[in-house]
Amino acid sequence: MKWLKTCGALLLAGSVLAGCSGEKTTKETSGEKEKTYKVGVTQIVEHPSLDAAFNGFKKALEDKGLKVEYDVQIAQGDMNNNQTIANNFVADGVDLIFANSTPSALGALNATKDIPIVFTSVTDPVGAKLVQSMEQPGGNVTGTTDTHPDAIPKTVQFIDQFVDGNRVGMIYNAGEQNSVAQVDAVKKAMEGTDLTIVPVSVSTSAEVKQAAESLVGKVDCFYVITDNTVVSALESVIQVANDQDIPLFVGELDSVKRGGFAAYGFDYYDIGYEAGVMAADILEGKKKPSELPVQYPQKLKLVINKKAAQEMGVEWRSEWDSMAEFIE
Repeated sequence: MKWLKTCGALLLAGSVLAGCSGEKTTKETSGEKEKTYKVGVTQIVEHPSLDAAFNGFKKALEDKGLKVEYDVQIAQGDMNNNQTIANNFVADGVDLIFANSTPSALGALNATKDIPIVFTSVTDPVGAKLVQSMEQPGGNVTGTTDTHPDAIPKTVQFIDQFVDGNRVGMIYNAGEQNSVAQVDAVKKAMEGTDLTIVPVSVSTSAEVKQAAESLVGKVDCFYVITDNTVVSALESVIQVANDQDIPLFVGELDSVKRGGFAAYGFDYYDIGYEAGVMAADILEGKKKPSELPVQYPQKLKLVINKKAAQEMGVEWRSEWDSMAEFIE
């Protein structure tokens, strides 16, 4: 009898182990825990702000515990390449497209209305017709914008208060919808001041230095917004600004680090990270893009590059000590 009880116990234990083993095998074969998501990354050009946004995006997905295979494609500022990249992602059947810039997001939306698209570094998602509204995007697209509502008005206010003269040189690519929207916002912010813009449009990064040189003697400062074409060649503008003692205001903090004088901005890493959190919810089936409102940057601060100020002949004002953070 004792032998029979022991045998029965062993058989029961064996059946339990077998059941556990079978359950594990089922999960493994189903791929539930080991699923690898394929994300197509489309970026119009390479420059530090966009690169930082992509790093933030990747970190968010990593923190969420998702296993992701990235296919990263840079369009090198070419709109035909931009559209081809998006079309190829659709043909490859990626699980999600991460569109890093307005042109990248537009190319992705032109290519698909089915695959989820999460964007960042987009200035005016509604004006670009990427989403129906910030609160209710609709369709297959959502993401984070690189426009803080106060950034341009505060920059214009700073220029009006502290720059000698009223002529503001702006170099931008009129083919970038995000840039046109920002130039319009600058004009609106200048209403009620003596400031006026002196615009020069470029089509490629190779034209940026010549455009900056053409403004010498015609402007009292430069203001480079978050235009991908110009920011990718920012060193050309910095060189002219340094040589001619023209203060250079920029649209984001990475450009201050590169040698711009000042910006009201935020870290692109942060908006990339927020976009990554949204992408994780979409990939895991918790949310649809249409259910995730477009997010604004959360933090805005004034940063001044002291070395750049010296290079550009900017006279230091004591008021700035309590207004800004500094790069030496």
